Amino acid sequence: TMKAKEMEVLKATVRTLAEERGEEATALAESTIEDARAVSATEALKAGVIDFIAEDLSDLLVQLDDHEIKINNKTRTLTTKNALPEEIPLSLLEEMLKLLTNPNIVFLLIAIGTQAIFIEMGSPGGWMAGFIGVVSLAFAAYGMGVLPVNYFGLIFIIISFVLFILEVKAPSHGALTAAGIATFIVGALALFNMPGTPDFVHVSVPLVITVALLIAAMFTAILTLALRAQRRPIQTGHESMIGKIGYAKTDFTPHGSAHIEGEIWSAENVDKTRPISKHARLEVVSVEGIRLKVKKPDD
Repeated sequence: TMKAKEMEVLKATVRTLAEERGEEATALAESTIEDARAVSATEALKAGVIDFIAEDLSDLLVQLDDHEIKINNKTRTLTTKNALPEEIPLSLLEEMLKLLTNPNIVFLLIAIGTQAIFIEMGSPGGWMAGFIGVVSLAFAAYGMGVLPVNYFGLIFIIISFVLFILEVKAPSHGALTAAGIATFIVGALALFNMPGTPDFVHVSVPLVITVALLIAAMFTAILTLALRAQRRPIQTGHESMIGKIGYAKTDFTPHGSAHIEGEIWSAENVDKTRPISKHARLEVVSVEGIRLKVKKPDD
């Protein structure tokens, strides 16, 4: 089978690397592949798989001194006892790429990118949300190319955003939002959780819960605003003028001209007990055809 062939290839590779270190080293190296055996540094040193154990870089340089190595079939002797280590700092690009291998950063990029893309799809015409989404997902794709991704978790994260969008489009009194939060948390926790992966590769649980609550709060706010807009009475045409404040262009007797939101209207003062003089403030009470009914504001 393919698995057996892969196993034999790996065993052949470690045999090639360990054959010059003796039979015990070769057998130990093969057992790490065949039996998934884990050995300590002391066991590896005793078997001859490694040459020595160093406590730190300085200790390593001391032990490497006068050590012989082969380069292109030529034996060379290392002189490292008095060598001074030189630290080469990472470039800005290397620092950024290193940052993108952090599972928490990749998770945040996926969350931001997916959310931005859905916002762009929900209200097309702009470009900022779509741009942020594409850039975030592009950076996340690099990180996922390095980290062990569980695509089951990625699919769950996408499904959670679909549920959030459906809640906005067809309100379910919070049922879809709750399902979205649960799906998002499951997907985030499974995103880099593959068999055999160390704990430091997993996404932080507090971060997952925090992001899930923030996303839920955002979609809840959007839903609340949408419901308020639906309940608000529809005002079209002249009806939207009611309640507007402007000022008189002329003295009202009781008819005159009013300046409302940059437009000049013919108007009539409906409160004869409170005359409206030129430049006085006035309030629109109603609209009849192309004429406004106005009065002095109560304040």
